[in-house]
Amino acid sequence: MGSMHNPPHPGEVLWEMHLKDSGISISEAAIRLGISRQAMSAILNGRAGISADMALRLAEALNTSAEMWTGMQSAYDLWQARQKKRPKVKTLAKAA
Repeated sequence: MGSMHNPPHPGEVLWEMHLKDSGISISEAAIRLGISRQAMSAILNGRAGISADMALRLAEALNTSAEMWTGMQSAYDLWQARQKKRPKVKTLAKAA
């Protein structure tokens, strides 16, 4: 599944679709999710990723699926990795 555009960080989606107009502060969201305000801020600002544990918390808190959040994180991470120069790798397949 190759993507030609930069997918949004899941923290951006969390902010735009669930928190921005909700009236819930970042501090309150952090409390409700059982994390520190600093951790919440790092996620919302794209400095921290969505772990499997956080995906489960978000799924429960927002009535979404954990797979949606981990899928967004994976798409974001893969796109970012594709932008970086990597060393040439050789196949691990056995020579015939």
